[in-house]
Amino acid sequence: MSKAPKTPRHWFDGAPVPPLAGLLEPIYASALKLRGALFRLHLLARKRAPVPVIVVGNVTVGGTGKTPLTIALVQRLRDAGWTPGVASRGYGRNDEASPRWVDLQTTPADGGDEPVLIARRTGVRVRVDRDRVAAARALAAEGCDIVVCDDGLQHYRLRRDLEIEVIDGRRRYGNGRLLPAGPLREPAARGLRCDFRVVNGGAAGFGEWPMTLQSECAVPMTAGKPLPLAAFSGHRVHAVAGIGNPARFFDMLRDYGIGVVPHAFDDHQAYTAQDLQFGSDLPLLMTEKDAVKCAGLVGDWAYSVPIEAALPEAFWVALEARLLPLRAQAARRTSKRGKA
Repeated sequence: MSKAPKTPRHWFDGAPVPPLAGLLEPIYASALKLRGALFRLHLLARKRAPVPVIVVGNVTVGGTGKTPLTIALVQRLRDAGWTPGVASRGYGRNDEASPRWVDLQTTPADGGDEPVLIARRTGVRVRVDRDRVAAARALAAEGCDIVVCDDGLQHYRLRRDLEIEVIDGRRRYGNGRLLPAGPLREPAARGLRCDFRVVNGGAAGFGEWPMTLQSECAVPMTAGKPLPLAAFSGHRVHAVAGIGNPARFFDMLRDYGIGVVPHAFDDHQAYTAQDLQFGSDLPLLMTEKDAVKCAGLVGDWAYSVPIEAALPEAFWVALEARLLPLRAQAARRTSKRGKA
């Protein structure tokens, strides 16, 4: 049986804030201010990696489209002559305390669903570690000349050269309140300090870059050739999404004229075969992030739907302009270490 994600209704749906959540909000805000002050006073140290670091993150809790943007960013960097690596916490893996490399053979249980997806889609070095500083340094030691952090905007120990905030264009900042009264990890104004602000769906405002998540095919999870999503138009399907905002996936399928029977699960859901038994033999379409965990649980009626992040070419031009001096700076740092 499917179950709805555990997103509090008062965050995005206009429900009243529970009294306890309202009482806890100022405590959370005070802890944020204290932590920020400790970093500003250098009582908590910030560490630099030997190579440039780009952080792709968000101010809100939940999915905004960070991983598709990370994949697109890695592909663009590689096309531009960089050797990128990806650092991630690897949320949801069995042993989050232990760092490890993620490659094509790593299971989602060991590496986390998003790092495994990134590794399979890009083929670059991926390191999961709670300590992003250690992860970035490990990637640099393996020959990566730039590190992309999938999430980690609030991981201030790691100095970063560029920050990209990803915003859900429909939900935006919800009720605008801090945890647990609202979905904000930090005040919404924090996003204004990021170098780039990317809006996933909806209307982009001044200083923001629009991004759409697109898909054109469904890939059989057992064997066979991909099918165009249009092939399911006019038909009913079971649709599975265990992501931060499942409705985004369901709406995308509906845009193709597909009759969606939605099954929303928790983000980073650990699936069992019973979870995917829906009592009818309709085709099953699921997000690529879910598919990496479900390959052994389904038959030839199931399809993975890969997503591509599409942004204006002007965004990539602006990003590359910001990256040019970073390459020179990294070369100077490497030269100084060599002379030391």
